Amino acid sequence: MSEKETMMLEVKNLCIQFGGLKAVDNLNMSVKKGQLYGLIGPNGAGKTTVFNMLTGVYKPTSGTITLDGENITGKAPAEINKHGIARTFQNIRLFKNMSVLDNVKVGLHNAQKYTFIEGVLRLPRYFKEEKAMDEKATELLKVFELDGEKEQLASNLPYGKQRKLEIARALATNPKLLLLDEPAAGMNPNETAELMKTIRFVRDEFDMTILLIEHDMKLVAGICEELTVLNFGQELAKGVTSEVLNDKRVITAYLGE
Repeated sequence: MSEKETMMLEVKNLCIQFGGLKAVDNLNMSVKKGQLYGLIGPNGAGKTTVFNMLTGVYKPTSGTITLDGENITGKAPAEINKHGIARTFQNIRLFKNMSVLDNVKVGLHNAQKYTFIEGVLRLPRYFKEEKAMDEKATELLKVFELDGEKEQLASNLPYGKQRKLEIARALATNPKLLLLDEPAAGMNPNETAELMKTIRFVRDEFDMTILLIEHDMKLVAGICEELTVLNFGQELAKGVTSEVLNDKRVITAYLGE
């Protein structure tokens, strides 16, 4: 297998400019299939802006984004999701007043086969498809040990389980690449340790490629195989995690002189 065939995500010379400000400037990053990759940097470094370009929320000023060999630069968010990128958010964005099961079913919309009219008129295919989605969503919840709470409102889950539910919903879209935006935000050490196990499990069980933004360096050091460090929108360092975290430039960017 060639190097090109092993790459899930390739970002080349990626830039975005807001007025006179270059929020991301000439970013190059390659994530291999099945890799757990970290994008880190101080607050305001441009990390979430990168995620917003990868998912189509922002259109790059220049540069290219290639997913599994296909150029997805500048496509709409729904198109990019169908191509195979799903994400979670720093502030959990669940449908709090919907059940745990229904939250996962929202993620299955790409697989829905009945038409709007069939849904409105409750025709036989509607019931058949809804039953299939219920079963698929329940199977996914079982993986995360949330099936016992599938009828609960999402808002009633403890924080750590809400994060798991958000990941389960993202996986329901059947992605090739999962983007996790500060998954450990707001978690205590026990919840963070459990999250690390969950992320490793998702990578292995679903044969998933994962790119994450994170400020918790213990989590980053514990699960990421390689890192790119951003500072003021530019690449500061990249490579094997242990080497990057010991780079004096990276330490200075986080801690100051």
